[in-house]
Amino acid sequence: MQTVLRSEKVRSTLLEQLIQSPKLPLYLKQLQEFLDKEQQKREEFYQMIAESDKAEFINGEVVFQSPVKLQHDAVSGALFSLIRTFVAMRDLGYVGHEKIMVSLTRNDYKPDICFFSKTKSEQFLPEQTRFPAPDFIVEVLSDSTETKDRETKFEDYAAHGVSEYWLVDPSREFVEQYILQGESYELLIKSNSGCLTSAVITDFEIPIRAIFDEKENLKALQELVSST
Repeated sequence: MQTVLRSEKVRSTLLEQLIQSPKLPLYLKQLQEFLDKEQQKREEFYQMIAESDKAEFINGEVVFQSPVKLQHDAVSGALFSLIRTFVAMRDLGYVGHEKIMVSLTRNDYKPDICFFSKTKSEQFLPEQTRFPAPDFIVEVLSDSTETKDRETKFEDYAAHGVSEYWLVDPSREFVEQYILQGESYELLIKSNSGCLTSAVITDFEIPIRAIFDEKENLKALQELVSST
């Protein structure tokens, strides 16, 4: 959390320096030219990717995801089944898994799991392929994605009002739960045991072990179904 605060302080200082610079109009022109070129690359990205690809557009670059490890797939699928079952049984909205493209101001991401409230999801169309910022996102960490999950996405999701963000580590088997406070995330829980209660998905509470242990996952699913 201290790293995040330091980064915000650095950005604030840089912005102040730009505002005070007599060359500000020149900088703005250069930035606009840069963003125009980047937007052209983004449009090309939309045309080139196939439905089967898990690719993202991040800060002007196309990032293809490498095949995931079994533990990553197991954890992602286990948590998705819990959230999807709960949301579907209570008609709370829509839960996407891995291939849903979230298009923000500059970047396009495919989160491991994302939840859209019913108010948002009722506006979706059957043929829609790009979606607005969800209310809740889960990213399952891997060696190749952890830096972006903790830095670029962490900042971008917060800036676009994603109210809740979970980071799940399949190797060390712990979860970090972040809640949006103002314009940045605050760590609420980091744990490998006990229960986890969503701040966004009303009444959704699960044992953390149900994310990592198949038997605990099945037990939690049964309890979710029986509690309806």
